[in-house]
Amino acid sequence: MKLWRYGAAALALMAALVGAAAWWLHQPLSLGAPRVEVSIEPGTSPQEVARLWVQAGVQSSPDLLYAWFRASGQARRIQAGSYEVEPGVTPRTLLERMVKGEQTLESVRLIEGWTFRQVREHLAKAPHLKSTIAVLDDAQVAALLGVEGDRVDGWLFPDTYAYSRGVSDMTVLKRAKAAMSRQLDAVWAQRQPDLPLKTPQEMLVLASVVEKETGLPADRGLIAGVFANRLRIGMPLQSDPTVIYGMGAEFDGNLRRADLSADTPWNTYTRRGLPPTPIALTSLAALRAVAMPQSTRALYFVARGDGSSVFSETLADHNRAVNQFQRGGTP
Repeated sequence: MKLWRYGAAALALMAALVGAAAWWLHQPLSLGAPRVEVSIEPGTSPQEVARLWVQAGVQSSPDLLYAWFRASGQARRIQAGSYEVEPGVTPRTLLERMVKGEQTLESVRLIEGWTFRQVREHLAKAPHLKSTIAVLDDAQVAALLGVEGDRVDGWLFPDTYAYSRGVSDMTVLKRAKAAMSRQLDAVWAQRQPDLPLKTPQEMLVLASVVEKETGLPADRGLIAGVFANRLRIGMPLQSDPTVIYGMGAEFDGNLRRADLSADTPWNTYTRRGLPPTPIALTSLAALRAVAMPQSTRALYFVARGDGSSVFSETLADHNRAVNQFQRGGTP
């Protein structure tokens, strides 16, 4: 009879413990702050994960959390990443988020037309993005990205990139480089057969020039057509943005006549053919425009001042357009 009593008591105690555990799993955890954040590195043990949450502000026993992780059978399925919890989170939902990988993400947008200097500045201000390239020069970054030469400009695809908190800026750059490589290969495969371009890299270089020269999207195909015509006949591209790029930090916002004659590898007034590298982040639209330029006999264009351009077949017509729209003269 006593054994029966002890057995019944043990069963009752076990039932009470199970009930208490089930109740605890559905109760909101107390937090030491309105939001508690934890970054879990790959390879972190479930026991360490529990400790990190308590250290960050979850007011519970790390042993109790770890016991729940193990009892659930899902402890080894916890995914690395950045997580954030708010009031109302329970032990059950906390584990579910980590198992499902429902991370707290940030995002950064890279803009077409930017130089890599601008990309650097933007990434340095991005929230919760670990800086690693600040101590590297452009050539070192290019090497890490697998870019030939010492320039990164143009090899990053302009887009919005989501990232987990605490990852490095190089992670974002590698994704942007991979995205550009995919887009470049795809567009190159669809190019017109008579392009005066020999490689996908040359197409990227010219597309970056078109990107900087285009004020109105509707003109993009014609601008690409003008540059293709010039390359075919060996005429200099004579693109102001390439001169500005070659000047680097010396450019003060004003492009002078003397600048157009000051030779650099990117001065397309003093040198024929393409500049040696891309000069800016390049959109998919610019790549497509260069791969399939609009058919035109124009060799010249000049900005009207409203974003659009005037295209001319002869130098005489071009000079008249320059006089009208750039110098305020009569047509």
